Amino acid sequence: MEKNTLSPKSFHFVTAFGAGGLLTLMVLCNGTLAIHGSLFFASWVPHIAGSVVALILLLALRPKRASKTRPPLWAYLGGISGGVTVMLTSATMNTALALSGTIALGLAGQVLFSLFADIRGLFGLPQRMPSGQDYLSLTLIIIGSLVLIFFGGNA
Repeated sequence: MEKNTLSPKSFHFVTAFGAGGLLTLMVLCNGTLAIHGSLFFASWVPHIAGSVVALILLLALRPKRASKTRPPLWAYLGGISGGVTVMLTSATMNTALALSGTIALGLAGQVLFSLFADIRGLFGLPQRMPSGQDYLSLTLIIIGSLVLIFFGGNA
């Protein structure tokens, strides 16, 4: 009997769509928190909840430290930028951009920054010039974002 398993490519595809769905759900929840509280409240609730879950997992699993060396100081900026991102997405979700426009602009910004990081070789990664397919993907994402933002409310 042959065992049905997902190939690595289909696994990555399903995982990426799942992560996108969770991201959309997170932005919706944070925007709802911002309506009933403040942007500060909408940012702190998921961060405190995530910290509590992470601490519980660390205490339960007791993993060994991966490296004896300390991470660079810039590695700690993820928490600050994450908090600012949550506040900004919570604010924009409750405007004319709505949920789709907020997610689309966030995706466009991530892709644009990743292309910049590839070109400059940021974060210790090798420098890589983007291909035509990379630029085509960015163009399609930006066009889709503009369609959502300027014509989404009329649909």
